[in-house]
Amino acid sequence: MDTPFTAIIKKDGDWWIGWIEEVKGVNAQESTKEELIESLREALKDILELNREEARQEAAENYEEILIIP
Repeated sequence: MDTPFTAIIKKDGDWWIGWIEEVKGVNAQESTKEELIESLREALKDILELNREEARQEAAENYEEILIIP
């Protein structure tokens, strides 16, 4: 499933800054818009994978995964 996320981006002086509005803690700062978008994409992938790993570790065993589509 390819879930879309929304990036809020803006130019701030010499820098482009941005964050993903749906996922707290995913933010970046780069010198170009293109670099910013790529950094946000990578940060989002990293935090989602970390969240998945933590959720599975907390469940420990005897759990099932169910896909929820909003």
